[in-house]
Amino acid sequence: MKKILFLAVIGIFMISCGGDSEQTMTVSGNVKGLKKGTLYLQKIQDTTLVSIDSLTMEGDGNFEFKTELESPEVFYLYLTKEDNNDINDRITFFGEPGNITIDTSWDTFDTKAKIEGSETHKKLEEYRGVMSKFNTRNLEYLKFTFDPQIRKDSMALDSVKKLSDKNILRGYLYALNFALNNRNSYISPYIALTEVPDANTKYLDSINNSLSPEVANSKYGKELKKYLEEIKKSE
Repeated sequence: MKKILFLAVIGIFMISCGGDSEQTMTVSGNVKGLKKGTLYLQKIQDTTLVSIDSLTMEGDGNFEFKTELESPEVFYLYLTKEDNNDINDRITFFGEPGNITIDTSWDTFDTKAKIEGSETHKKLEEYRGVMSKFNTRNLEYLKFTFDPQIRKDSMALDSVKKLSDKNILRGYLYALNFALNNRNSYISPYIALTEVPDANTKYLDSINNSLSPEVANSKYGKELKKYLEEIKKSE
């Protein structure tokens, strides 16, 4: 009993001293060229975007945030700049316990950020890289539909529409397969929830049933299970 009490006291002491735990995420990096601004660490909580920490930056672009995680999830770095530029920027990244570095520049804050230290974020970037190709092609097809010559030709217009529909379907199938093929990654339930929530229940069930125990017990794993239960009740 004395031994248990001793360990409990040591644990409380470590927490009070601010020591990192196995679930601590440290996000650090540099915003090159930033003179003055406020940087926020944000996440979605109960469907609302909330700021969980902030840092006022003056003359130095270095930053560091620490927070405890229940499981890996998506976070955001949001920057408000006081540089006569009205554009505010937000970086999306998949956070997980450990050290994550984010280096970027004040003028290309969200477009040129280099993010390292998160294996789940690497998967997110892999997914985004392929999906961006489908999205670019969709924009090209949309551009064609506004071409005066094509709009006059019903057969040509119909052909472009079929190509567009086929491309959208391919992107959709890619998202489903990506979730199924990465069942051991926290990215899997996240993709299911955010990219293909309207998929046939049997496909979402396949993703849910294939998740590893650790992923199934994560934030997005639990949300996917709950989402499926609600869908099945309404069927």
